Amino acid sequence: MTNIDQIEARNATPSAAPASHTAARSARTGVLLLNLGTPDGTDFKPMWRYLREFLSDPRIVELNRLIWYPILYGLVLTVRPKKSGENYARIWNRERNESPLHTFTRSQSEKLGAALRDLASVSVDWGMRYGNPSTGSVARKLVERGCDRILSFPLYPQYSATTTATANDQLFRALMKMRRAPAVRTIPPYYDEPVYIEALATSIRKHLATLDFEPEVVLASYHGIPKAFSDKGDPYRRHCLETTRLVREKLGWSEEKLMTTFQSRFGAQEWLQPYTDATVEKLARKGVKRIAVLNPGFVSDCIETLDEIGREVCEEFLHAGGEKFSHIPCLNDSPEGMAVIETLVRRELAGWA
Repeated sequence: MTNIDQIEARNATPSAAPASHTAARSARTGVLLLNLGTPDGTDFKPMWRYLREFLSDPRIVELNRLIWYPILYGLVLTVRPKKSGENYARIWNRERNESPLHTFTRSQSEKLGAALRDLASVSVDWGMRYGNPSTGSVARKLVERGCDRILSFPLYPQYSATTTATANDQLFRALMKMRRAPAVRTIPPYYDEPVYIEALATSIRKHLATLDFEPEVVLASYHGIPKAFSDKGDPYRRHCLETTRLVREKLGWSEEKLMTTFQSRFGAQEWLQPYTDATVEKLARKGVKRIAVLNPGFVSDCIETLDEIGREVCEEFLHAGGEKFSHIPCLNDSPEGMAVIETLVRRELAGWA
């Protein structure tokens, strides 16, 4: 046999796989729902851990670390965990010993998984940007299930660097530690998607139909960001205003009937205005007696909707002279809310599943 014959014979004979070789598995696609996160408990220590992670994120606080960290560790993390823990305790899901945000995000994941049963190669899971289950741990779990592709779904309709971008940052930080990282897609902002606008309008109609009063004014209250972030190019404010405009158009309401406000400001700097708390006081003092508030920027009810709006803003309105107040629940895991999530996921999975 010539040398050429010997080479061809060798190449034609399958070589034994190394002992460490793992047989390739059928490719799967992971869908990862990502939300903001909450503490593991309402006591000081879990609140301290959560707030430290959240407020150490440079996407959240853009101050120089040499300036911010002494404030954070010297003042904020000394005082705020106790106060925040008391607020969380009022809304805590005692049955599951977790925050409502955990409860709703888990349910959204489970319901989405059931809705996508026709896509046998798709696995659905959920994680949090801050706290548990961490983004990295869930990404690793999906990869261990055989997912070589991940569709990331930051659960924020309106884009902001403080929400959508930092959720994506955290996912890619996790992938940087993987020898074999999966391909990734991320669902874009959906502040003007027809299915989302329709879901909000339907939710508003349904809730108002249960009330024993008709609101004179309805506020669409969004989580605020520092005005400086917006001035630097963050499109969040524009996205919020467009969501309100489209919902107003869908309901056939006037600008006076459905107004945009911003809540949850922190620190001394100026945030996006008008502020929700100042607006409800102003409305009450002008003689408005009946209002309702919804939170289009929150996919699930949480501390900012259930306690800040449902308790604090309600008390401010009544104290200023208002008489009737109602908080319109977030879409949560309702049929309307799940229709939004499923529609966007199926669209973005095109070509993958």
